[in-house]
Amino acid sequence: MAEKGVKVFGMWASPMAIRLEWALRLKSVVYEYVDEDLGNKSDALLRYNPVTKKVPVLVHDGKPVVESAIIVEYIDEAWKDGYPIMPADPYERAQARFWANFADEKDLNGFVQCNAAVYPVFTATGEAQGKVVHEAQQCLKTLEKALEGKKFFGGDAVGYLDLVVGWYAYWLPIIEEVSGASVVTDEELPLMKAWFDRFLAVDVVKETLPPRDKLLALNTARREQLLTA
Repeated sequence: MAEKGVKVFGMWASPMAIRLEWALRLKSVVYEYVDEDLGNKSDALLRYNPVTKKVPVLVHDGKPVVESAIIVEYIDEAWKDGYPIMPADPYERAQARFWANFADEKDLNGFVQCNAAVYPVFTATGEAQGKVVHEAQQCLKTLEKALEGKKFFGGDAVGYLDLVVGWYAYWLPIIEEVSGASVVTDEELPLMKAWFDRFLAVDVVKETLPPRDKLLALNTARREQLLTA
C-alpha cells in the first residue's frame, strides 16, 4: 500500500496515541502527526471519529481507523513487508491478543485488568493508596508471566504486546513520582522493571517519547486538580 496520506491524530501526552507512532516507525512508514487540543477538538478529528470523538485516529489514504490496539494490528497488516509486529504463529498471535486485552480492558466478568488497576494509583492517598498499589502489583505480576524467559514480550525483539503495554515503562514511573507510590520495584516486579529499561532503550521508542519534565508537570497539575475537585 502507498504510504501517501498517512496521518496520526493524537495528543502529545497520550499513552495510547504513542502506540501508533511506535508501530509506524518500526514499519518505517512516513506519517504526518496532528497534535489535538482535546478541549477544542478539530473538525477533522470529529469527522474521522464521530462515534467516540477520541484520539488516537489513524487516517490511511483518507480512511480512518480507531482504537489504538486495533490500529496497531492494522498497521502490521497494511504494511506486511515491513517489521513484523504480530507473531507469525496463530497460537502466539492469540496469546498476544489475550494479554493485550488483559492489560487494556476495564474488566472481564468482574476481574479488574491492568490499566484499570494502575490508574487509581494516580490519585489515591493514605491507606487507600496502599490498597490500590497492591492491586496494581498483583495485576502486573500476572502480566509479568508473559515475560518469563524473554527479553521482550515479543521474544527477542519488540512485538505487539510490547507496543500495547509499552506506556507503562515511561508513564508509570511518572505516576509513581507524582503520587509518591512505588509500584514496579526490583523486589516486587523484577522482570517488568528490567523490561522497562530494555524497552525505553529501543530507538523508535526513545525518538517519540514526550519530554519527561513537561509530562511530569502536566500530571502533577492534573493530580492536584483532581484531589481538590
